[in-house]
Amino acid sequence: MRSGIASYRHRWMPVAFVLLALLLGGCATPGRELLQSSTRLPPRAELSATPFYPQERYQCGPAALAMSLATAGIEATPDALKPQVYVPQREGSLQPEMLAAGRRNGAVTMTIPPTLDALLTELSAGNPVLVLQNLSLPWMPLWHYAVAIGYDLDLDEIILRSGVTERLTMPLSTFDRTWARSNRWGMVTLAPGKLPVTAGEHAAVDALVAFEKGGEAGRARKAYASALQRWPHNLTLRMGLGNTAYAAGDRKAAAEAFRQAAQEHPDNAPAFINLATVLHELGDVKQAREAAKQAVALGGPWRDAAAATLQAIEQRK
Repeated sequence: MRSGIASYRHRWMPVAFVLLALLLGGCATPGRELLQSSTRLPPRAELSATPFYPQERYQCGPAALAMSLATAGIEATPDALKPQVYVPQREGSLQPEMLAAGRRNGAVTMTIPPTLDALLTELSAGNPVLVLQNLSLPWMPLWHYAVAIGYDLDLDEIILRSGVTERLTMPLSTFDRTWARSNRWGMVTLAPGKLPVTAGEHAAVDALVAFEKGGEAGRARKAYASALQRWPHNLTLRMGLGNTAYAAGDRKAAAEAFRQAAQEHPDNAPAFINLATVLHELGDVKQAREAAKQAVALGGPWRDAAAATLQAIEQRK
């Protein structure tokens, strides 16, 4: 694994042999003991409606991503996704390509915290998780993407859509050992307006900014509005809501978003500059001038842009 980015190569060894080697690698720790919050989790969950695409040669990543996108209401076949994620030189798909392809197809993609608790929490909330495993040994990796769709704590099992098996059950301890070799990398693929239940504020902001850059303004606007319900005072989210409202032609909503950003973050010049610009376009010259003056008064690296905005407003007067 280089720079924390894992690739996989298909080394077509029998699955039974791989699992046997894993099980013989030491005494298995009961899966429940790996959890910190098992008492807060439902004893079992299974997202049986998750579609299944058999993972053919060189389609491990594309097939797993197609299954994840389908749960977000986005239809995409493994054949259609293969050019977007498959790297011929690696004979596989890298994690950044998987995240980017999900966004490119209209979904909000986000990694989850690298813990078994986070994975099972997402499953209990109804969100399948695309995971990366190493089914072989650290020095001879067999990287493999699968989609976790459920678990049973009483049986200490996780349920996967994996390879050519629609419903593969695996001991939680065995799964966690194979998953740990990818630093427990997992991602969720959701429709705009939804967020992973385990998402942290910083990770969510980064994911939504990336989604805005790669998607249409209407979907990004919906995603920002949803995130603001969880983190109502986040400046980046509020500015993103204003920018996407402006891009959609809704000047009044954009002005309201920028006004709230300026009120909650009075030391942020871009919020005042954007507010002044939109109010100017709406014909509210008086309030636009006041916002621009506040931006100028803040000085700093945005002073020239603020002064140019104020000058444009004064010229209109």
